Amino acid sequence: MFVVRRSEDRGSANHGWLEAKHSFSFSSYYDEKHMGFRALRVINQDRVAPGKGFAPHAHNDMEIVTYVTSGALEHKDTLGNSAVIRPGDMQRMSAGTGIRHSEFNSSATDDVRLLQIWLLPEREGIEPSYEQKSFLDKFTPNSWVLTASKAGREDSVKIHQDVDLYVGNFEAGFKKEFTLRSQRHGWLQIVKGRLNVNNTYDLKEGDGLAISNETQLVLAGVSSCEFLFFDLP
Repeated sequence: MFVVRRSEDRGSANHGWLEAKHSFSFSSYYDEKHMGFRALRVINQDRVAPGKGFAPHAHNDMEIVTYVTSGALEHKDTLGNSAVIRPGDMQRMSAGTGIRHSEFNSSATDDVRLLQIWLLPEREGIEPSYEQKSFLDKFTPNSWVLTASKAGREDSVKIHQDVDLYVGNFEAGFKKEFTLRSQRHGWLQIVKGRLNVNNTYDLKEGDGLAISNETQLVLAGVSSCEFLFFDLP
């Protein structure tokens, strides 16, 4: 079964300094039909204005993944981590028993655009931790890169959930076949361009696709595109 989540149907918020699109219910946006998908709880597409950001705030019992698509986002947290997240990076923060962090756009001229993703952990009460890696040298044309996994396979960041997160960068006409294992589910989130699935579902920037009770997928670039694919329990 395939269910398309169109970009224009998502929730939205505009705070001036922050513009956000919500694939699932978040903050003041509530839709009982879109509370998440499997272990996925949040996919927010954010634009943060120059010189603005999120003041220190708390999280617990959530795996938080940040994927910057343009600009640079400064991160600081109560574990002592201080880093800048740029395109090509995958950042994972395990909130666990509790963590506070801030995210800031220090540029005076450029927006930061990012996807912030929340995943339910496999259990509550884990020790908070942070990890960030660059995959920029692997994001070549027609690449399919594992960027996060439970075991940290293929030098991906480790995540406390049985999820494999791939990033695809396809040129127009490139195709990849992927087999979902039994009892697994998929979510596609288009970052840029257009992607077709199984010669049926034509997805554009901002669209999502929930996949259940399917095994064989054919992913084809309609135009040059970038997307995230979650292989979920």
